[in-house]
Amino acid sequence: MKVLIAGGAGFIGSTVASYLIDSGHEPVILDNLVTGRREFCEGRTFYEGDIADPAIIEQIFAEHPDIDAVVHCAALIVVPESVERPVHYYRENVAKTLEFVDHLIAKGVTRLLFSSSASIYEPGADFSVDEDSDVKAVSPYARTKVVVEQMLADIAAATPLRVLSLRYFNPIGADPKMRSGLQVASPSHALGKLIEAYQDDRPFQVTGLDYPTRDGSGIRDYVHVWDLAAAHMRAIEAFDTLLPADSSRYTVINLGTGTGTTVLELVDAFNKVVDRAVPVETTGRRLGDSAGAYTRSSRAAELLGWRAEQPIEEGIQDSLTWFARRGQMLPDLAG
Repeated sequence: MKVLIAGGAGFIGSTVASYLIDSGHEPVILDNLVTGRREFCEGRTFYEGDIADPAIIEQIFAEHPDIDAVVHCAALIVVPESVERPVHYYRENVAKTLEFVDHLIAKGVTRLLFSSSASIYEPGADFSVDEDSDVKAVSPYARTKVVVEQMLADIAAATPLRVLSLRYFNPIGADPKMRSGLQVASPSHALGKLIEAYQDDRPFQVTGLDYPTRDGSGIRDYVHVWDLAAAHMRAIEAFDTLLPADSSRYTVINLGTGTGTTVLELVDAFNKVVDRAVPVETTGRRLGDSAGAYTRSSRAAELLGWRAEQPIEEGIQDSLTWFARRGQMLPDLAG
């Protein structure tokens, strides 16, 4: 299959492209390189441009009329930035998606895979969520995902376009062949902070040990990015079975571990991988902190035959390997 990947020069999109290539499919990459990296597109069919630009969409489909499906990974994702710049986030994530989808429909696209977020859910008492959990997005970033999903559902109901949304929490790791990985200078998630603490030989701060979780620390759902890429490919291959042209137009599938990982469990797993343990300092909760959540993924197992296979230690090791090597591929991030 030939698959257009919008945002294919970013962390998720480039890994999905690698998985497709390794599985015998052909990705076509569209990215404006605001956060994506040109280096991740080396040797691949790549178009630099904006998803809302009709000229670049026209060029892509003129040169690749045989595109079978589209994966939409293009979005801004930094929660604090979304709080500071909501207009920018709604323009980039919502308004431009609307323009993009309008162009896709005009080109006869009927299969759209939307890379969404599980951050839109309100967790249950056990901190787990599934596709039927209440939606309660708490940041402008998460709300842009909600708006886009609602918009896509409405569009799918009225046009030939069919849409599958994949919702997930925290991708970790890297392409096992180290073709790409996290490209931001300073990651904000706990594993990134752990790696920084390890590299700087300083303690790692655990903020809050009074949550009603199994060990008192917050809980997150870390999924290896290679597992996520596998789910995207399986969804593309099973698209017509999941969404027959004469039946369902829109559906959602969650991707997660089914158990989650607490912060203390993450530290313990990290210290089993590295050559010297990172000590822990505990502090109180920060303003806005929550216990967290993880997603049950029974629908993914049922519909895609997918389960998260990479253990947390593998995600940690691949993240460490990527951080050690990425300066060679991305010299501006060396050091």
